[in-house]
Amino acid sequence: MHAVTSADHEPAHPDHQLLDEIERYYDAVPRSAARAEDFGPLTLFVREGAGWPYYARPTLGHDGPAATAEDVRRVLARQRELGLPEAFEWVAEHDPRLRAAIEEAGLAVHEHPLLVLGPADGPAEAPAERGQQVNVRILAADAPELASAVAVPHLAFAEPGTGLGTAGPAELAETAAKLAAEGAVERITQRITAGTTVLAAALEDGTALCAGQHNPVGPVTEVAGVGTLPTARRRGLGLAVTAALVVHARANGVRTVFLSAADEDVARIYRRAGFRPFATALIAEPAPDDTAS
Repeated sequence: MHAVTSADHEPAHPDHQLLDEIERYYDAVPRSAARAEDFGPLTLFVREGAGWPYYARPTLGHDGPAATAEDVRRVLARQRELGLPEAFEWVAEHDPRLRAAIEEAGLAVHEHPLLVLGPADGPAEAPAERGQQVNVRILAADAPELASAVAVPHLAFAEPGTGLGTAGPAELAETAAKLAAEGAVERITQRITAGTTVLAAALEDGTALCAGQHNPVGPVTEVAGVGTLPTARRRGLGLAVTAALVVHARANGVRTVFLSAADEDVARIYRRAGFRPFATALIAEPAPDDTAS
């Protein structure tokens, strides 16, 4: 079992009821846009139509033998057959034996701190100061700033980290136009209209400098894709957007909000907003020198 590595912020023994609740969420989210293929102890989600491709996960409620390396190889073969990314995602504390099978099958495993605001936790806290011209709000499906809000995380994740970067307004405008042409903005519009995605943004002069979303399923939601324009970092915008998403979620009946951070440095930022370490999200993919076709 692999836990968050910060000695001062290790989670206590996980709340298994909350672990199960998050696991049910992870199983439910892809089903709105993907079909599920059964591989016994593993389930492969296959995207229907355009959009972000999904992954394989432990089968919800599986009570048979644990997944073996051969089970993993069967899923990998199907992913290759369909031209999908060779990707698996799971929570270490919920399925602690899967990692050994994944690694035996030749995949590399990456750890990401999973943090939570549960029913007994307080609200998220926004930073006390941010640029006076910045307005943080939930965007409607027809908001004129929607394209830039969809685009800004793409630039943020292309320049990972928390320090100032090089991508700025010119790159944002170019990326927003590209994503609109590819249909990505329209897909988010549809999800906002359907209530499956809530998008928040920090806006300045009609442009999103930071944006993120939460995707509710019943009483649980995940905050995802929070990213700040690299030239606008160090202003507390990510925390402000996260806090706005949590406020929205709680106001609309969500009792558990969680997220996974890229690394421990990023996790420290979310702890400032009140999230607490809870578990470890694991992502597996081919190792860099994997030459399998």
